[in-house]
Amino acid sequence: MPVKVTLDAVLGARGITGKELARRIGVSETQLSLFRSGKVRGVRFSTLARMCAALDCAPGELLDYLYDASDLEAPDEAEEA
Repeated sequence: MPVKVTLDAVLGARGITGKELARRIGVSETQLSLFRSGKVRGVRFSTLARMCAALDCAPGELLDYLYDASDLEAPDEAEEA
């Protein structure tokens, strides 16, 4: 998947643990761990906003994108490939 979660780098730069961030934003450590590992299919904007507020960052600091030409294909084209 070309979308990469970079939350760990932000946590390290801020000196905050995942456990502390989970407590601050009101999610379980398990939920945060799944996000950190990229194993979630989506994230609510409200959760992303709470993360950004707690970490004093922008959403682009928590996510990165690596170009993949297949991302431009229509969903049915990608399934046929």
